[in-house]
Amino acid sequence: MHLIMILNALAVAWWLRSSWSQHQGNWSLRWGRSLFLFLFPPLLIFMTAIAVLFMGPQGQMGGMYTGSISYVVALIYLAFFAILCIKLAFQGWQSVESARNCPLVNLGDKRARLLQTGALFAGQIGFWQPELVISQGLLQTLSPRHLESVLAHEQGHHYYRDTFWFFWLGWVRSCTAWLPNTEPLWEELLALRELRADGYAALQVDPLVLAESLLLVVSSSPVLSEICCAALGSSGADRLEQRIEALLAPPKATQEPQLQSWHGFLLALLPLVAVIFHS
Repeated sequence: MHLIMILNALAVAWWLRSSWSQHQGNWSLRWGRSLFLFLFPPLLIFMTAIAVLFMGPQGQMGGMYTGSISYVVALIYLAFFAILCIKLAFQGWQSVESARNCPLVNLGDKRARLLQTGALFAGQIGFWQPELVISQGLLQTLSPRHLESVLAHEQGHHYYRDTFWFFWLGWVRSCTAWLPNTEPLWEELLALRELRADGYAALQVDPLVLAESLLLVVSSSPVLSEICCAALGSSGADRLEQRIEALLAPPKATQEPQLQSWHGFLLALLPLVAVIFHS
């Protein structure tokens, strides 16, 4: 019976991920849909494995005897999740330590770590309290107005705690790389993250100046890992046109997903109800 639960969860997860297709629309709708299809399938599988682990390798459920095979499968899967989390956390810690080895510089009322490279880079690196890291090449290339727009964009990443939340989303990405549309959904979420930070910055600086800065930075090669990093050009050149068009449109505040949009995730807890019927 436990094996049937696992197979059902896998089938639902596969079906949901397969149903995704890229849509145009406002930020809030795209974010809610993409985040649900990215997170719900692995959350359903995870909760199913937790339920099987709680019920144990022996007993009855729905008049059917349970075996140890499903228990071992669930245990292996959860161990795989844990190992990947530790691996990504260690890589993130290395990125943070590398950033902390860079000297501090003052940029008006802000402080940043100075990366000794000619590449154009600006990003937040860290977990809940990230640090701003900016390259020597960016300081030498951008005018004060363009630099101000870049800093406003990075402040947007800091405001939304993007490095923290996308560390966990990146963990989910690694754990479910075998599910369909994992990479397209990940790229979509990255692009929407950048659109959100662009929208935050556009309320403080000239959007046209930010668009010019974006053109310069995105054309430069990335210099740091994505792990625990939210940088101006992290969504890549393939989404550049979309971001430029959004910046040139009339600026408006980004709407946060409403509370009711999160209710769908509660359905992922349904496998835990099966524990009640286990004996």
